[in-house]
Order: sequence, then structure tokens, then C-alpha cells
Amino acid sequence: MMRLLTLFVLLAALGWSSFWFVGSWALTSAVPMWFEYRRADGWVAEYEALSVSGFPSRLDSTLNNLTLADPQTGVAWDAPFFNMHALTYKPHHVIAVWPNEQTIAIPGEKLTLTTGDMRASLVFDPGIDLTLNRTNIAIENLGVASTANWQMAASAVNLAMHRDTEAPATYRVAFKADDLSPPAGFALPDGIDLPRSFSSFRANLTATFDQPWDRSAIEHARPQPVTLDLALAEIVWGDLKLHAAGQVTIDNTGDPTGEVTIRAVNWRDILDLARHSGKISVSMIDTVEQALGFVAQLSGNANELDIPLTFSGGATKLGPLPIGPAPRIFLR
Repeated sequence: MMRLLTLFVLLAALGWSSFWFVGSWALTSAVPMWFEYRRADGWVAEYEALSVSGFPSRLDSTLNNLTLADPQTGVAWDAPFFNMHALTYKPHHVIAVWPNEQTIAIPGEKLTLTTGDMRASLVFDPGIDLTLNRTNIAIENLGVASTANWQMAASAVNLAMHRDTEAPATYRVAFKADDLSPPAGFALPDGIDLPRSFSSFRANLTATFDQPWDRSAIEHARPQPVTLDLALAEIVWGDLKLHAAGQVTIDNTGDPTGEVTIRAVNWRDILDLARHSGKISVSMIDTVEQALGFVAQLSGNANELDIPLTFSGGATKLGPLPIGPAPRIFLR
């Protein structure tokens, strides 16, 4: 009996070890092949070394000194390392870890990202397409500095995406940033009594894309949103409070159509900030203030404003007032 038990344990250990070695071999074969395919597509795709460890229960891989650049979008990423961790028996659930400093180049500028910690839990559907089922990205002590002379910071950022089980290209998205200092917070003009950071910045929405998020999102083209259903977005900045909810559809050129209702408390603070920024003509701001003041008076509270933000035909209206072209919603 003891011999049979010992034999069973040895066979189980051998089988488990073989399982790990198969996973390790798959990683050390697939990763170089993926980089080779990207170079064949015209990318800059380089790394210095790949290592796999964690025997026998984990598959921990590290890529050192990465550079990825997509010539079609003009987006590039440089990092001193990138880590991926997975349990041997659950390779479709990956923990990704980024370095404390990395750079992202986009057309016209380069961004330097510094973080105290940045990691993500990614769960994929089993299969070679690596279709994203759900993810949670957590960042601590984020700092962003741009060569275009702006910066941004937050003490914590969390982004969660969960795919709808009945609609494979629809995701529930939740975003939250703590102590977010926007670019304007670093350059507040004299006369504006606002803190440097938001006390609240969060959003919950359901987004439907033209295709699910899978490996092709990196290799070929990003999935593009076709509908955005915003349950709530909230910004609290000093005494200024903004809430938004609504729904828009987006065509294949990125133009939105739909309506988002904006509720603003102490909304004149926004106009004062715009007036002091010098980026919008004073006459336009005065016109907007007069029109919105009339709408606010009709509601019975001059400091609060409930008004629709309408997108149609490539234009944006705030209530009845045209305020400019509609934003183009397109993931580069």
C-alpha cells in the first residue's frame, strides 16, 4: 500500500512539473514570436531579455527593457521591465505589474508616468484570442508629466471593466481617482479660490464596442465605442460640483449623437476659471454666462444649473446655446 501511495505521489509530482515546463516553454516560445510578428508588421518591437520563474506553482515572467511603437497610430511605449504572474493551473488569470517609471509617446508629445505601484488583474476567456473577461487596474501615487508643458497627479486611480455575459462587446466600466490634480490645478490663476485637486472624480458607465477587447486590440486596432450609457459622472472641486448622466451613440468617424444632462452647483466658478485662463474670448464667456444665468433663474436657484448637453451633426449645444464642435470619440 505504501509503495502504491509513494508511486502515486511521484507520478503526481512528475505530472505537475511537466505541466509547469509546458507552460514555461509556451511562454518562452510565444513571446519572441509575438515580437517577431510585430516587427514584420513594421513596428519597433524590442526587449533585452525574457525570464520565466516560479516553479512549480507559478508562471512568473519578466521582460526587460521593452520598446513598442506602432507606426500606424504613432503611439510608443518604453519601460525598463514588465512583469506577468499567473498560477500554473490558471494561466488565463494574469497579474501584470508595471515599473515605477515609464514613457508613452503620442503624436506631438511624450508622457512620463511615475507611480508608487501600478498593477492589474486580468482574466481572459480560455483560448488563443485572449478575450478579456474582466480587469481591475490599480495605480498608487500617479504622476504624469508631458513635454507639451502640462502635468497631472493622483494619489490613487482605479479602473474596472467587466464584460456583459450576454453581449460580448459590452463592458461595465467604473473609474475612480483620489486627489486628482488636473493640469489646470497646477496653474490656477490669481483670483480663483479653488484647491489644487478634486475631492471627487468618478464615473460609472456601460460601453459597447464594435468588437470585444482581445489580443487584436494591440496587434491590429483598438475596439471603438459605439454606445456609451453614462449612469453617473461626478466631479467635486472645492465648492464646484458637477454631475452628468445620459447616453450617446457614436458613428464610425467618432462623432457622438445623444444627450447628457449636466447638473452644476456654483457653475459660475467654471466660467471664472475659463475667463482667467485666457484661452476663451471674454465676449463668448459673457454671452454664455448671460444665457445660462437666465436658465438658472427659471429653475429658481441661481447657483444651480440643470441643462442638457446635446451632440448632433458634429456640433455641441449646452441647452439652446451652440458652444462648438462635438468631441471626436476615437481610441487611437
